[in-house]
Amino acid sequence: MNGPDGTRELRSHQWYGTDGLRSFSHRARTRQLGYLPEEHLGKPVVAILNTWSDINPCHVHLRERAQAVKRGVWQAGGFPLEFPVSTLSETFQKPTPMLYRNLLSMETEELLRSYPVDGAVLLGGCDKSTPALLMGAASVDLPTVFVPAGPMLPGHWRGQVLGSGTDMWKYWDERRAGLIGDCEIAELESGLARSPGHCMTMGTASTLTAAAEALGVTLPGASSIPAVDSAHDRMAAASGLRIVELVRQGRTLSRLLTPEAFQDAVTTVLGLGGSTNAVIHLIAMAARAGVRLTLDDFDRAARRVPVLANVRPGGSTYLMEDFHFAGGLPGFLSRIPDLLHLDRPTVAHATLREQLAPARVHDDDVIRIRENPVADEGGVAVLRGNLCPDGAVVKHIAADPRLLKHTGPAVVFDDYRTMQATIDDPSLGITADHVLVLRGSGPRGGPGMPEYGMLPIPRQLLKQGVRDMVRISDARMSGTSYGMCVLHIAPESHVGGPLALVRTGDTITLDVAARSLRLDVPEEELARRRARWTPPPVRYERGYGALYAEHITQADTGCDFDFLARPGAVPDPYAG
Repeated sequence: MNGPDGTRELRSHQWYGTDGLRSFSHRARTRQLGYLPEEHLGKPVVAILNTWSDINPCHVHLRERAQAVKRGVWQAGGFPLEFPVSTLSETFQKPTPMLYRNLLSMETEELLRSYPVDGAVLLGGCDKSTPALLMGAASVDLPTVFVPAGPMLPGHWRGQVLGSGTDMWKYWDERRAGLIGDCEIAELESGLARSPGHCMTMGTASTLTAAAEALGVTLPGASSIPAVDSAHDRMAAASGLRIVELVRQGRTLSRLLTPEAFQDAVTTVLGLGGSTNAVIHLIAMAARAGVRLTLDDFDRAARRVPVLANVRPGGSTYLMEDFHFAGGLPGFLSRIPDLLHLDRPTVAHATLREQLAPARVHDDDVIRIRENPVADEGGVAVLRGNLCPDGAVVKHIAADPRLLKHTGPAVVFDDYRTMQATIDDPSLGITADHVLVLRGSGPRGGPGMPEYGMLPIPRQLLKQGVRDMVRISDARMSGTSYGMCVLHIAPESHVGGPLALVRTGDTITLDVAARSLRLDVPEEELARRRARWTPPPVRYERGYGALYAEHITQADTGCDFDFLARPGAVPDPYAG
């Protein structure tokens, strides 16, 4: 906002700079905090939103990184204030952090709106924290910089380099198959995750922080810096320096989060062979920025974007530290400039073109050239059909190619607990040709759409050497997971979607090339089943769970709350 002399007036001036009782009180209480007038009056106030906690291993180092951000803010002439916000620990929070993504977004929005804040630095990285923070910040539209938590160091076990998540699933199946025992599992527990930071595979965390960098809200190369590298500390300090300049320029988040930016983020996610979770989150983030993004946008992009990142699980070999030193996201983007909108701004440069000018790739096997891709098209396909009329997704790049076209009889599980208790029961007669179906695990049914989608393969099949089969659900799966897992079926079974009508023995046909998923049952029979279907009982009678169930949208529209996703103005508070 502009002052009477035409100069830019800080938003925090409403709290500190007016001649009234409230400003007198605000200044007095700031003295109570121990600050001198010259330390803050007239300076850009920067909120540092920190998702650190003692039970979030992905963010356990962010307490120190917040100090580095403060150092940068002070150096640039700003006034930093650190705010603790909800931590969404993918490892520990149940039933799923996805249930609380929108809660963190609300907290972010209301905190930034209600305090004397001129700009924000957001510290996050573990899966849901990146979209939650950016969704809330987009709704407020202040100058904003995102500081990714960074990937952890590679794991090690008996000469093998381990990728968190991906190798967890792999070796747990080996244990279920009887190929490794308790001693090996104990060693794996100590070698799988050996430093602070999020998963160092191209899982959801790395995918979404890369998407944030592609959107232009991080410093160049920030998304892949290992969490414990000293460069990560320097990046945090540089982000503190940069946010003060952005406040002085009045460069708000809406100037960055354009339709072109989201198109480039989609291109980035697909070219990285990234997590299917990015589909839901980017759709939700775009809606908060007033940009319409749909499943069809992902499918169109997937058909023209090659996968160039040879990073597990979509790639075969490398991890995020390799990706970083091969050139990181700037290097990756420098290989697809014709697919990007290069004249849009970022937090660091006037244009993306300028930002990518110095980018180089130092290892052509980690970040492939266009003539030698990991895959010819993007790693995620969007499916349609009578089983998923509003869409479903599959990360086919991380699945057995023989299953890209498959027809088989369904084995249906009504909920995850039942599936866990019975999946290994030989009396079910499950073969490698069956299609495993899980329902009751969507946005409302989960609740919160847990990462149940990588259904376990029955033990007897594992012992026969089977490592993949078609699995279908209205759930999500971890970005570190793999296999022919059809996910995000919309509408979900809990609200009466077609998945609720499937019975064991029904034939299902998957055809990824044709982007089709069909239940091979006559429409007349489906109509009879639909007429007999009754909604499940209400799970939450009060509290946040009840609010969630009443307002959550479906997967194809981002799983946001309807009252947050809709357009509409929210006035700044009166601070006088």
